[in-house]
Amino acid sequence: MYDPVQLRTFLTVAQTLSFTQAAARLGVRQSTVSQHVRRLEEATGRPLFARDTHSVALTEDGEALLGFARTILEAHERAAAFFTGTRLRGRLRFGASEDFVLTRLPEILEGFRHEHPEVDLELSVELSGTLHERLDAGRLDLVLAKRRGPGDERGRLVWRDRMVWIGAEGLRVDPERPVPLIVFPPPGITRARALEVLERDGRAWRIACTSGSLSGLIAAARAGLGVMAHTRGLIPPGLVRVGGLPELGPVEFALLQGRRPTPASEALAAAVLAGGDRLSRPA
Repeated sequence: MYDPVQLRTFLTVAQTLSFTQAAARLGVRQSTVSQHVRRLEEATGRPLFARDTHSVALTEDGEALLGFARTILEAHERAAAFFTGTRLRGRLRFGASEDFVLTRLPEILEGFRHEHPEVDLELSVELSGTLHERLDAGRLDLVLAKRRGPGDERGRLVWRDRMVWIGAEGLRVDPERPVPLIVFPPPGITRARALEVLERDGRAWRIACTSGSLSGLIAAARAGLGVMAHTRGLIPPGLVRVGGLPELGPVEFALLQGRRPTPASEALAAAVLAGGDRLSRPA
């Protein structure tokens, strides 16, 4: 009833919220993406996306199909691996952005380890800017990180969202005083974006807290020390959006391969892409 190719297309649209971006990532025409989604909607008898000329969003039935689609595709991949008899081996150095510490990325990695027990997976959790540097230096094989900004099209798009200002509930930013910032140290991409938009808006700022750990930033924000720039879909419990500050703009997360992709890095990339919608949901 549900074609795995169509389900993979559906998941890609759900992750990118763009038929155009989904087509680019899958290497097919946009009309093919639309056809796959239409056939799935015919099979389910339900609309899966609410879309107009400006936006794409999952419907309630589309949200329900996410879990079913992942289960079907995972079963399909296990069967294919079993009957082809392929066993991956070797060392795989994977870097993930701090943004995903509190998401369901561990579930994706656990599934990969179960499917490929002979791969020695080494995980590094760092700032996106640091991950880009380590990948370029050949010290990582695969990276899941923020793109550096507009115009950066490296890697395969996993997920797109917007950045927002967040802080403790009830926190108000005094427009007459410097904005108290809670930030990662350089070369944090989020830090750079926050400073850039404030300076462009002519807003004074001061650093209230610096930490290389997301948990450290969250603790400072919950204590009311200031505001932090963060991905809208990953707002931690106990923190809320803060208004009265300039827009931070969109953010894109991408998978980037090292100079010499391996079967193991390709397999993990496929697993992350298939489960990319989990990354926008807290664990």
